[in-house]
Amino acid sequence: MAAFYGLRRSELLGLRWDAFDFDKDTITVRHILTEVLVDGKLQLYEADRAKTKSSLRSLPLVGQFKTQLLGLREQQERNRKICGNSYNTQYLGYVFVDEMGNIFKPGYVSNSFGKLLREKGLRHIRLHDLRHSCASLLLKNGVPMKQIQEWLGHSDISTTSNIYAHLDYSSKVLSASTIEGALKLPELNLTKS
Repeated sequence: MAAFYGLRRSELLGLRWDAFDFDKDTITVRHILTEVLVDGKLQLYEADRAKTKSSLRSLPLVGQFKTQLLGLREQQERNRKICGNSYNTQYLGYVFVDEMGNIFKPGYVSNSFGKLLREKGLRHIRLHDLRHSCASLLLKNGVPMKQIQEWLGHSDISTTSNIYAHLDYSSKVLSASTIEGALKLPELNLTKS
């Protein structure tokens, strides 16, 4: 899901069930969960805000993820009933919790992602690189830079452009081909007479 939606790790872990409108098929990114260093010790930090105002955004929920999410929500409800009083209700409402209701911590998610890549024989990338993959795929498939900016929640299009402009070469080739087709220059006779 991180790869498809280009979410930051704090946005992904901050997803709560109230962020999803399963009737309208939307996800609203509006909450974060991250770790901060306080007095030399990592502590969880939750906030009903995102990195920037533009990070607060609504995105369409596609069917394949909707099905998976609905199944996960049902599983969480079953786990809560099975575990009874042992279930951690502190993170009730969060999407990414374990069988006992404990929140997935950012370090755990990053480490597990690395382990998954090793197990599958894939080269190591950072979890954050999935965000870049998302933007690259959107760009490669002709999505305008402005829409990619909004999708990723960048506050300024220059941020998006500075990071992804080098990937936009194919659109430059398309632009050049379009100009060439529109101009139809006369053929030059370059042979010596």
